[in-house]
Amino acid sequence: MRTLLIVNPNATSTTPATRDLLAHALESRTQLIVAHTQHRGHAAELAQWAATNEMDLIVVHGGDGTVNETINGFLPLPVLDDGQAWLPRLGVIPGGSANVFARALGISPDPVTATNQLIDLLTLDADRRVGLGIADDRWFCFSAGVGLDADVCAAIDAGRARGRAATPARYVRTTIRQFFRAKRNEPGVRVVISGREPIDNVHYAFVTNTTPWTYLNARPVHTNPGTRFETGLGVFAMRSMALLPTLLLARTLLKTDGNPKSRNLFRNDDVPAVRIESKDPIGLQIDGDYIGKRSVVDFTSVPDVLGVVAPQAV
Repeated sequence: MRTLLIVNPNATSTTPATRDLLAHALESRTQLIVAHTQHRGHAAELAQWAATNEMDLIVVHGGDGTVNETINGFLPLPVLDDGQAWLPRLGVIPGGSANVFARALGISPDPVTATNQLIDLLTLDADRRVGLGIADDRWFCFSAGVGLDADVCAAIDAGRARGRAATPARYVRTTIRQFFRAKRNEPGVRVVISGREPIDNVHYAFVTNTTPWTYLNARPVHTNPGTRFETGLGVFAMRSMALLPTLLLARTLLKTDGNPKSRNLFRNDDVPAVRIESKDPIGLQIDGDYIGKRSVVDFTSVPDVLGVVAPQAV
């Protein structure tokens, strides 16, 4: 088996010791090539090279952004059904701050434990097929959103560029700050789902491909608890930024068995597609990375499209 190990050396929790452990473990079982990312978009370039050269497995040691880049590098859009495209399997060893995709798949957030998981699963030849989402022309693994969370991701990305780590505490502080800034804005977002009336006067919206939406340290945050990799997309659209309803809703998001409800919330945990429109261009984030501002974004669910070396769904 021929394997490419993509390492993001700048990811939050990636260390040389873990990288060497992972490389040693893979070298004992596969023909291994190790590549370090050197700039934004490099993981996509490396993944495209691996697919072109028909590598069997791509293992990513980095955060959610590196995983997203990798998938967008080797998985074609539009999806090809002719069986001609070579598609490597994907393995993930968490190395970022939240590692939502890996943890939602049942992969340990501890990179050493995750390495042992990966080797055991490779020995068993155990893969899992999962669905992904598309936001216009880009795959997303677990979450995309417009408005508030995109503004948070933009601020976090700007801080990273200045050398500030993306810690959970910093995410919380940034979210609070961005919430009070956005609170003054008029709701200008419309959510359109086929077969129902449009949802107007939305402040911000999340589109998810699984649950949880994110993690706050070890605590999962569930916006759409019925959404899974095996279902359609989850939609969470909020029509109020009043403080008390927001606090009450936030409390339910942190419950293990939470079922977020509010008279100002539209929620559906299983839709095949959704369009989000905005009167003025609004920020878009995909898998935690700020993409830019858009006036219209089309989100689509694509089932059973990616092979991942991960535990089977429970």
